[in-house]
Amino acid sequence: MDTVKEATISEAPLFGLFGSKAAYQVLMYLENYGQGYAAEIARAFGMSLSQVQNQLRKFEELGLFVSRKEGTARVYYFNRNPIADTLREFLRSVLDRLPDATIQKFYRERKRPRRHDKR
Repeated sequence: MDTVKEATISEAPLFGLFGSKAAYQVLMYLENYGQGYAAEIARAFGMSLSQVQNQLRKFEELGLFVSRKEGTARVYYFNRNPIADTLREFLRSVLDRLPDATIQKFYRERKRPRRHDKR
């Protein structure tokens, strides 16, 4: 059975819904990749590190994210609770409807594994 991609959507209204483009992008990044740290999220979207750190901190204070220290980086994940779970369902439905060009630019799966000697 062929799966048909639903109609694509515009992201602009979602920036307002989440309060800012940075907030939206941080949420979408974590939904797509399952985890992330500030520097990689900032690099992916061309945002300042402080902008991303502020969003991560805000979402952790709200209980949407949890984090842990891995080496020198603080890695963030979605928390497991009814609000975060429902938000993730919504974000997944948005990801499924983004234009292919947006998926390729920001949300494609990482193609190569982390180097073994990288710390």
